Amino acid sequence: MPQAIGIIPARMHSSRLPGKMLLNETGKPLIQYSWEAATNAASLSDVFIATDSEEIAAACEKFGAKVALTGDHPSGTDRIAEVVQSLNLDAELIVNIQGDEPELDSGCIDQLVDAMGKSPHIEMGTLATPITSQAMLLDNGCVKVVRAADGRGLYFSRLPIPFYRDGEPADLFPVAGEDSRFSQTPWLLHLGIYAYRPEFLLALTQMPPSRLEQLEKLEQLRALEAGASILVEVVSHRSVGIDTAADYAAFIERMKSKAE
Repeated sequence: MPQAIGIIPARMHSSRLPGKMLLNETGKPLIQYSWEAATNAASLSDVFIATDSEEIAAACEKFGAKVALTGDHPSGTDRIAEVVQSLNLDAELIVNIQGDEPELDSGCIDQLVDAMGKSPHIEMGTLATPITSQAMLLDNGCVKVVRAADGRGLYFSRLPIPFYRDGEPADLFPVAGEDSRFSQTPWLLHLGIYAYRPEFLLALTQMPPSRLEQLEKLEQLRALEAGASILVEVVSHRSVGIDTAADYAAFIERMKSKAE
């Protein structure tokens, strides 16, 4: 398995849920869950939290995290690139882990790193999981991805891709105990985790935002438009991002259910 370092970018001023990284109604700051998943991943030799917030830094150091203070950046990718350069990190892969996905499974991190180790010619990689409901398929907040036969990402979109021309999407979702045209859904939900070759990460952050990226507001399209390959590894576990107060309330309830 290649040597990999995990970095969790974190900022205080989220537009939809300000201060969400430090919400702690479960007894832990939200970001601590992602950090624990990362530190439990056998494939990561080290884990850093990258932030421009002294408040986040202090909270993370309290639970034992290594923190790298950064300047202000337009994206988590740019924040991670600064850490790679400033700390002169030596690794074959840099893994970008979202601090607002507290239910990320550490085994998924290991699966992504292992897959990238088997594809040394691929510049970056990410994860996806089967979409199992029409509501998720039609939700523009859920990013969809289409893969080539060899696992490379062909396109990412907020719209439901691929488009089913000859019927209704509901016809293609497998139903327990019934025959289906597909053994599993043909749609994949993109999960917000990335593994980069360090040199490609630094090159990517020097590129201007691409046209498709600006239209869809999806940074990974910059890499595709530049001609890079993105390996999309499929996992069964879905990590849920926390973007709104309702998302966080639902997460609290899931944590309560697990504790019972």
